[in-house]
Amino acid sequence: MALKAFLVEDQPSIREGLAEALSEIAGIECAGWAADETSALAWLRDPGNQWDVAIVDLVLQPRGGSGYGVLQALRDRLPTRQMVVLTGTANPQVRKRCEEMGADGVFDKAMETDAMLDYLSALSRAAGGH
Repeated sequence: MALKAFLVEDQPSIREGLAEALSEIAGIECAGWAADETSALAWLRDPGNQWDVAIVDLVLQPRGGSGYGVLQALRDRLPTRQMVVLTGTANPQVRKRCEEMGADGVFDKAMETDAMLDYLSALSRAAGGH
């Protein structure tokens, strides 16, 4: 059974490209998306929604909150659920802060998108997916 990912990303072109890459490369189904913190938390906290990994951008639309808020709010998620940060601001301080907030992985959009897809492919294989 394919893993289900939820995307927290405010840029439509990045979101669409990521959903396509997840499906094609990692065999991961995109279960949904949100462009702001409030919508993301409403979806991710809804017990009727199934997800295995949330891919979170830190910088969201103006007045849309932030990915930090999503990480903080979901610190106590089920241990089987992964939180992965994909951001354009992945400097050492940001990485450390995300890890302290419970992120399972932090990847830079400009240089580490392939590494993130490799990480997620390994998760998918371990779960019996692709």
